[in-house]
Amino acid sequence: MIQVVPVPAFQDNYLWLIHNGTYAAVVDPGDAAPVVDYLTQHGLQLAAILVTHHHPDHIGGLGLLTSKFEVPVYGPASENIPRLTQRLEQGDRITLPHLDITFDVLDIPGHTAGHIAYLGDGRLFCGDTLFAGGCGRVFEGTMPQMRASLNKIKDLPGDTLVYCAHEYTLSNLRFARAVEPDNAQLAEREIHDKATREAKQPTVPSRIELERATNPFLRWDAPQVIASASKRLGKPDPDPDEVFAAIREWKNSF
Repeated sequence: MIQVVPVPAFQDNYLWLIHNGTYAAVVDPGDAAPVVDYLTQHGLQLAAILVTHHHPDHIGGLGLLTSKFEVPVYGPASENIPRLTQRLEQGDRITLPHLDITFDVLDIPGHTAGHIAYLGDGRLFCGDTLFAGGCGRVFEGTMPQMRASLNKIKDLPGDTLVYCAHEYTLSNLRFARAVEPDNAQLAEREIHDKATREAKQPTVPSRIELERATNPFLRWDAPQVIASASKRLGKPDPDPDEVFAAIREWKNSF
């Protein structure tokens, strides 16, 4: 049976380890040491590496891992990432060796120009594009591009599990409450996730249906989110791209 476990790294990263009790794949190994430690402690053999984008906290462990393990390394076709063995883009499908799990590749640019996600077996590994209660900063793409990427994710089945790469949830939810203070489901989520963190447990994976209901970056069509964006823009009836951009820029300085 496939299990997915978070391997904490740095201050707030999660390196996701997908395993079946014998073989494992790791997603976005920004640091090799905790991955090697986990593999050793649990008697697992690394079978593959998956990368979503080129930022150092997602690829920093590639050198050591590929020198230690001869495994395929999957990643975005249009980003300059050393040690990739298979470059992927929208429409590609991969099956991980020894794990009997298949992923479809989604292009989700915005945070970086070539960011991709891996979707399979009811799970989405989306790097820094969608976070629990939030989304990544728009560094290399445009705001409309980022919203289009998030819309692609928003349209996935509601029970899809969302494995993002950082534990940003509580700060994201504080911002979400500022944007949409009357969202009762958001208030309930904040209470639940605060208790989860107090118990020293990760708040992720999330689910698409929960993000659609509580994440302001997927709610550019919700009346109170539109009203908050309109107030910041000083204009009535902003279009969806304007709503998203206003909320994202607000979050940058929140």
